Amino acid sequence: MDSQMQSSLVSLHRSVSEDEDEDGGRRVELKLVTSDSEEEVGAGFSRDITALIYRYGYRRTAVRLCVCGVISFIIAFLLAYAVFSGRYHCSQAGDQEEEQPGGGAKTEEGAGLYLGELRVMMRMLLKDEDLQNTVSRVSRANHPSGSAEGTSLASEILRRFRDLQMDHTWTESPYATLQFPDRSQRSSLRILDAAGQIFEEIPLNPADYCPYGATGSATGDMVYANYGRPEDFNWLKSVGVAVEDCVVVMRVGGGVSFAEKVWLAERNGAGGVLIYPDPADLPQDPRRLGLNTHTAVSEHVHLGSGDPFTPGFPSFNHTQFPPIQSSGLPLIPALPISASVATKLLSQLSGPSCPPSWRGRLPYVRCVVGPEFGSRHKVKMSVHNVMTPVLLNNIFSSLEGRVEPDQYIILGAQRDSLGPGAVKSGVGTAVLLELARTFSIMVKKGFSPRRSLLFVSWDAGEFGNVGATEWLEGYLSMLHLKAIAYFSLDQAIMGDDVLTAYTSPLLVDLLDAAIRQVEHPKHAGRTIYSQAEREGGSWRILKPLYLNSGAYSFTAFAGVPAMELRFSEDRAYPFVNTPLDSASRLQEVLGGRLGAAGQSLGELVGEMVLRLAHDPVLPLRITSYAQTVLHLSAQLNRHSAELQSRGLSPQWVFSARGDYSRAAETLQRAIDYSDTHDLTTARFYNTRIMKVEYYFLSQYVSAVEAPFRHVIHGRGSHTLSALTEHLSLLTSDPGRFDEKSFRRQLVLFTWTLQGAANALSGDVWSVHNMHTH
Repeated sequence: MDSQMQSSLVSLHRSVSEDEDEDGGRRVELKLVTSDSEEEVGAGFSRDITALIYRYGYRRTAVRLCVCGVISFIIAFLLAYAVFSGRYHCSQAGDQEEEQPGGGAKTEEGAGLYLGELRVMMRMLLKDEDLQNTVSRVSRANHPSGSAEGTSLASEILRRFRDLQMDHTWTESPYATLQFPDRSQRSSLRILDAAGQIFEEIPLNPADYCPYGATGSATGDMVYANYGRPEDFNWLKSVGVAVEDCVVVMRVGGGVSFAEKVWLAERNGAGGVLIYPDPADLPQDPRRLGLNTHTAVSEHVHLGSGDPFTPGFPSFNHTQFPPIQSSGLPLIPALPISASVATKLLSQLSGPSCPPSWRGRLPYVRCVVGPEFGSRHKVKMSVHNVMTPVLLNNIFSSLEGRVEPDQYIILGAQRDSLGPGAVKSGVGTAVLLELARTFSIMVKKGFSPRRSLLFVSWDAGEFGNVGATEWLEGYLSMLHLKAIAYFSLDQAIMGDDVLTAYTSPLLVDLLDAAIRQVEHPKHAGRTIYSQAEREGGSWRILKPLYLNSGAYSFTAFAGVPAMELRFSEDRAYPFVNTPLDSASRLQEVLGGRLGAAGQSLGELVGEMVLRLAHDPVLPLRITSYAQTVLHLSAQLNRHSAELQSRGLSPQWVFSARGDYSRAAETLQRAIDYSDTHDLTTARFYNTRIMKVEYYFLSQYVSAVEAPFRHVIHGRGSHTLSALTEHLSLLTSDPGRFDEKSFRRQLVLFTWTLQGAANALSGDVWSVHNMHTH
């Protein structure tokens, strides 16, 4: 401003561009004009000053000139301030519509609501009593997919979405093949004597089963394999205990899903699997909010997600299904059993003693691994399940964005449950409906999101996120262009003390900002961030995505950044995936604070959604994957000599990582120094940011054969974890190192990373990679 006022040869012009901006507003510009006639203007101005001095005298003229100068300065300052502050305010509001007080007309520039104002509005609208009521309603009875109760609940959710009068509400109904217990023939567990006759029939609850377990029988000795992790099976091998054709007994938990336990047991030659909850992992004292000893924990055993009979493509009813099934379907039977049944079986085992870390808390059980069973007895398990085609109901409702409506922020929750499902489906559905209600009211009160918000109630989540995965498969070709992020609300509240976020690295900065804004549900006056720092560091909140997460398929299959949040206690919530997962028990675990915990969770997700819907440029950390790959680079460096002796150079990976890191940092700097309130500029950057996750889907593997194509989060030989595991064989077991296979893994990973670097660099003429040997 000072430089504008110093020269008398500068005129202040206000011009209105004839072309409208993309948001419909007109440009108001301040131009410094130094035309060809400025010498003439200057000469005229000089003559006027001379005349004034001559006529009124030097002193009086000087006073008048000072007064005129001050008035001119004030007028110019106020004019410039009004213009610039108006433009800044509109851009900060996200170029949305602004509702005038008193019901006046709306300007075309925006809502005029700052992020802070939107936060306050959101917090005032979220209602904890609505959350509690919904959890109670959803979990009043078992409601599996295809059941009368499940259909009734779907109709109720659809009605509640429609009552919100959002921009669009609709349903999609794919067919899927689900598995249920056979009503005509029950599964059984027997102890056979040395002659093969039934010695004892062990009673089972007919409703307890593992969806997608193989139908059939397995008879043999029994082996205890702790949690059924890779290291557990490796230990058994090291002490000479073979599991071939045996029935393997494993504990719930250990960071391994039921599907992974069964898959690993099958790979090691087991004939069948029994899985039980150990008191060391899940509390089993009903007087202290624990399971009773006769309750089993059920979970599906498909090592994948979606309909296993249409892997990689959707189960829409017009699809002609080819004769194919997922490679993740187990070939051996599996059953969940209670702690009391496990006690009966394991107390009869003999053989080598367990390592100390394998010891559970089953009463009267001496920890040995088998395989000898008392008095030369055998175990026989028989599983009878049937495959059933079921018409699913995914329910959608959306609020359209006002600037970039073709970009979606998606929130979803599983609706079905084999049991009451207070945690499994009730909590997520309640938070989903409450956030949908809150944002719909905010829009009516003047909030104009830049981007669209999509709220989804998924069906068949109990069977491996079938409803969500089938939708992803149906729209895969467009989602990487439109989906910004996905927030899974499944199992979001198992307590109110410890927050965990299973997330893509791209969303880490977004989460870090959110936990600094939201109050901890259990510690009043402290934010979630400050409480986490008191307990050892907020970094403990972050965890990698896992297979059974509702967010996993979005990232590992579709290349969309995803996150699943969870409040829990240090003590495990014991009732999930059991018939005891009721609203009353959840309230008892929380000490009556379900509403408060749900409101904090809603605020946390809402805060991140607000940022994504409000900020001109998407606040995603595009440099995050460079750090992830750095771990591989360090491992390659450690084995550099062995690799070079085999004619393998890690230089290509180092080069690709460097190219990606430079491309991401260059793009971030360009964003930092750009006018991101300009619609064209923001759109240009957002298009590139939205594709970062998608770039890490390997283009060298089939979505049908290896649906989780993401090289960081996926599953298969193309992934970073498979590559590092293979590399570790150089020191642990050099004889198993396959040079040809490793070379292929290294090349495919390198070119996936290089492709991501090239795509981030922009146009082909912006790519200047140096590929050296």
